[in-house]
Amino acid sequence: MTYSIIGSGKLGTALARQFARNGIEFGLANTRDPITLTALAQELGKPMIAQSLQEALKADIVILAIPFKAHREIGLAIADWNNRIVIDAMNTYGVSPEELGDRESTDIVASAFIGARVVKTFNQLPAALLAKHPEENGGRRVMFLWGRDHDANTDVVDLVGQLGFAAINLGMIEQGSKLLSLGGPLILQNIIKHP
Repeated sequence: MTYSIIGSGKLGTALARQFARNGIEFGLANTRDPITLTALAQELGKPMIAQSLQEALKADIVILAIPFKAHREIGLAIADWNNRIVIDAMNTYGVSPEELGDRESTDIVASAFIGARVVKTFNQLPAALLAKHPEENGGRRVMFLWGRDHDANTDVVDLVGQLGFAAINLGMIEQGSKLLSLGGPLILQNIIKHP
């Protein structure tokens, strides 16, 4: 399984640190030249491969760590995502309810990534907390996920676990979005699962 992170801002860098901490090889790309990632690549070492955007889009699992409004252009860069997994780690800050209409944001993302299986996760924690070691007080920080494909959800549960988080699969998109609306992300930041 190959992995890439699109976006080298706070969220993308936080995820990159988790991949590197666990020795999982991954590509990291942004919309600029890979040379802009040199300092981070030197810091994180061998697990990280600075890539062009086109190279990163070829991974088996592509993680979107970009502003929500940038997803469409990236999704349409490939005509058919051929059943690969795209992880929607974005939030809709600054997006008006009218832009979303009655649709879940992850369904909007899926419409731009034709043929992809889109799973939502990594968006519940602020970047500073996401970058920290997931083990805390004898347990592991919880990471919720949901999507529209059970097998894709299972593959992402495995990845979330490899990164050290306690994955909780909420199943379909509707259930996951309902959870986020109950008290919002501040409650989700502080959930630790104990063995």
